[in-house]
Amino acid sequence: MAAAVGTALATRVVRAQAPSPVLDWPAIRLLDGSTLAPASWQGVAAVVVFWATHCAYCKRHNAHVDKLHRASRGQPVRILTLAEDHSEHAVRRYMQAHGYGFPVALSDGVLRARLTGRRIIPMTCVIDREGRLRQAIPGEMTEDDVMGLARAALRA
Repeated sequence: MAAAVGTALATRVVRAQAPSPVLDWPAIRLLDGSTLAPASWQGVAAVVVFWATHCAYCKRHNAHVDKLHRASRGQPVRILTLAEDHSEHAVRRYMQAHGYGFPVALSDGVLRARLTGRRIIPMTCVIDREGRLRQAIPGEMTEDDVMGLARAALRA
């Protein structure tokens, strides 16, 4: 059974066959009012998650993402989430209600288009320190899989 689950996860992961181009990061305004400038990504691996407040799968997935965010402090990896919602107020309320502390911005579609054309949520993207997309993982992931994402981003 475990082998079948592992195989199913492996078939969901989209990896670039050839090295992907270096990501052209846009400026990203977080809901806390700060801005992540494109230059701030230099030499930093990243795990980027697209999600929505109405998505039950995202709620479970985000609990794991929050744990990853807390565990990866002090490491050269950044956790960023982008809510596919239209209301900052709704996203703030959701974050507070669940006690999540990971960085969040409203998705304007720009970064998502640069990472993947797939519209599935949650969608988790792993970017290495060179700024290259290494994995685009559609759907909800287990806690163990999410916790391994920082190591995968740093290894690549």
